[in-house]
Parts: sequence; structure tokens; C-alpha cells
Amino acid sequence: MNLEIVRTQRPAASRTFTVLLSPTRRGAQLARLLTVAHLGAWGLPSESAAHIVAELAANASVHGRVRGRDFQLRLAVHHEVLLRIEVTDTRGDSVPSGPGSVEAPEDDAEGGRGLLIVEALADHWGVVPGPVPLKTVWAELDLAR
Repeated sequence: MNLEIVRTQRPAASRTFTVLLSPTRRGAQLARLLTVAHLGAWGLPSESAAHIVAELAANASVHGRVRGRDFQLRLAVHHEVLLRIEVTDTRGDSVPSGPGSVEAPEDDAEGGRGLLIVEALADHWGVVPGPVPLKTVWAELDLAR
């Protein structure tokens, strides 16, 4: 059985938060602020999650942007030990490299480090295509460590 396929299935969550946001710089900033607020209200650590959401929301706003279509942020806590972050956008034709295949940009590049940050902070992450025209980039954090 492929472990990454199993991880893409959503187990029942004990807490969830879902919101649609505009694919703009302000929408990406709001995604990060809402993450910090909700995790704080739930009594959960938010630093790594805030960085991951900031990067995934920025990618959705830049690379996943389609005029007139929002991106979705979903936070789900499973049994108080696993946080799953999902950012869904409407550019399923623009899929990032998967885990382990993200390459570092040139030293003088202005961008291209977002998924490296996600890979460094998340315990697991990946991309789920569809349904057309959507894609979801997800990351999981083990809250028990």
C-alpha cells in the first residue's frame, strides 16, 4: 500500500476551520492570521503552521490564481495529535513538484523557496489533483512531538 496515497485520505477531524479567501496578497496574509487565531483559540501551537499557511497561501495567490475564483484554506485537527493544512486553488494545471523533489533556487533568486520551507517544517506534505480545475496542496504537523 502506498503511504502517500493513504495520507491524502481525510480521517474524521475533531476540529475544522474552512474559509474562502481572495487570491491576493491580502488574502494570503489573512489566511496566516486566521490560522494563528484559530489554533490559538484551540490551544494549539501555531508557529510552524503559520509559516506553512503563509507559503501555501502565497503560492495559491501567485501560481494558483484565476481571476474571479477564490482559494480555500482548511485546517483540521485529528484526535488532538495531527494538524492537517490544506490550500485548494483553481489552477489544477499548475502543480508543484512533490515531496523530496523541490529544488533550491539560485542564490540570487527572489523567490522559489516556499515549498522548501513547507518541506522543512511539515512532517508530511503533498499535492492532490482535482476535481478539475482544482488542486490541493496539503501539509501535516504532528502535534504530539
